[in-house]
Amino acid sequence: MGAGRAVGLLLGLAADAAIGDPRRGHPVAAFGRVAGAAERLLHQDRKAAGIVYTGLLVGGTAGLGVLAHRVSRRSPVLEAVLTGVATWAVLGGASLADEGTAMARVLDAGEIDAARRRLGNLCGRESANLDGQGLARATVESVAENTSDAVVAPLVWGAIAGVPGLIGYRAANTLDAMVGHRSPRHANFGWASARLDDALNLLPSRLAAVLTSACAPVVGGSATGAWRTWRRDASAHPSPNAGQIEAAFAGALQIRLGGRTVYGHVVEQRPVLGEGRTADAGDVTRSVELSRVIGVVSGVLAAGSALVFGLRRDRRR
Repeated sequence: MGAGRAVGLLLGLAADAAIGDPRRGHPVAAFGRVAGAAERLLHQDRKAAGIVYTGLLVGGTAGLGVLAHRVSRRSPVLEAVLTGVATWAVLGGASLADEGTAMARVLDAGEIDAARRRLGNLCGRESANLDGQGLARATVESVAENTSDAVVAPLVWGAIAGVPGLIGYRAANTLDAMVGHRSPRHANFGWASARLDDALNLLPSRLAAVLTSACAPVVGGSATGAWRTWRRDASAHPSPNAGQIEAAFAGALQIRLGGRTVYGHVVEQRPVLGEGRTADAGDVTRSVELSRVIGVVSGVLAAGSALVFGLRRDRRR
């Protein structure tokens, strides 16, 4: 069991790097359409309605994963194939690197209007009034957060729970992006999705911060700076998870992140993370390189963990 899962995680990571996300027919996009239809049907301005919505969609998705696990548990080859497909479907490392690289390119060329338009592919913050440094900062923060959410976390849950963990986590994370924010429509309805996503990312986000420190020297960053800034500044961030890796990235790249941030015309004055200089296009490039290294190391660790978990289960039988 462990060998099939381990091989599948590595195959999925390789597939994400090689082919990325298809422009049409992506499974996560299909789930998003189902989730949107379910929201229109079930939406009420109550937390209870959101709990039902989240439970049905995440539980139903994880249930499909359990079915796949039962079908493949006696065949390591089939388990590797199904785990590989699921891993490829839920990982976002390649698309994240592509968008980050594109942002670095237009920022380096001084194409501020183009960079403002592209920022929406990475995050939902207002970009109309951001200058080059503000756009670079927003991009590094988004690359950092998505390295944890879309790369490290799926691999962690894949190592722990296989296909059910992979697709169940991705379902929860997608719902958080869709309804887990404090807009008037979703403040109550999206509460359950937001809290579930927070819970599922508690462990991966902290592991991602540790990996940031370990991997920083590979891209010319500071391991001690990443560790020190993470331990000192992460808890000041309003998110229990995003601040972990954002602080670590700030220290690794020796830049400042945080500060004034605008989402949906609402201004947030976030704590400053790090004590270095302001971010620029070169830091965006380095953040993408760091994200890639973290992804590879996460994949190797996840595969190794899956193999160990499988061997332990086999010995108990």
